[in-house]
Amino acid sequence: MAATDKALAGLRQMIASGQLGPGAKFPPEPELCDHLGVSRSSLREAARSLAALGVIESRHGSGTYVSALDPAEIISRFSLSVELIPLEGVLELLEVRRVLEAHATAAAAARQDPELAAQLSDILDRLESTTESIEIQHLDAEFHGAICTAGGNPTVTALTGVIRGRGGHYRIFEPGEDFAAIKQTSDRGHRAILAAIARRDPSAAATAASAHIAQTELWLRALRPAPQPELPAD
Repeated sequence: MAATDKALAGLRQMIASGQLGPGAKFPPEPELCDHLGVSRSSLREAARSLAALGVIESRHGSGTYVSALDPAEIISRFSLSVELIPLEGVLELLEVRRVLEAHATAAAAARQDPELAAQLSDILDRLESTTESIEIQHLDAEFHGAICTAGGNPTVTALTGVIRGRGGHYRIFEPGEDFAAIKQTSDRGHRAILAAIARRDPSAAATAASAHIAQTELWLRALRPAPQPELPAD
């Protein structure tokens, strides 16, 4: 095992075992190096790898600590790797998104937030009135993100957001002969989701969300668009 891998494995074990729990401060470098049997350079490289994953954090003038190990925060870091996945892999991820988002949509309907339906209706009004592909992508993400947030599980929200972000690189709402039909079908799918949430019907909400995302999978398989650069921020 390479020295850096050894240091990384040692740190991971200390955290996974609870020896260093969330928020715990790391022992001094010399002590850690002796404990793990690695050099300072290997330890620092391993620490940088874990920091990139959101597992540890350095506090200026204080030392190195285990992060809060918040699942949503750690999962959000997956986007660095997910953004490299080609279309075939994205299609597999969409199957995962379909399951998770159906669950989140059912939970959103069951929680009966009286403001959610109005919020979603406003988003859809704007979405249905535009034909600009970038605006469509942003509003679509806002719609689905709001539902997942209302579902009440930040980890599910983070994971579906990562998957949706990569899927957004393969744009299906681009000008062409199929644009109008795709847009109309997508708009109907969104309205079906909203109607089920407004009725506070978790079963219908899950079914509508699953069907909508399955339709996106079908479009991607049929159109096989080339990946595009990341969308500009609002």
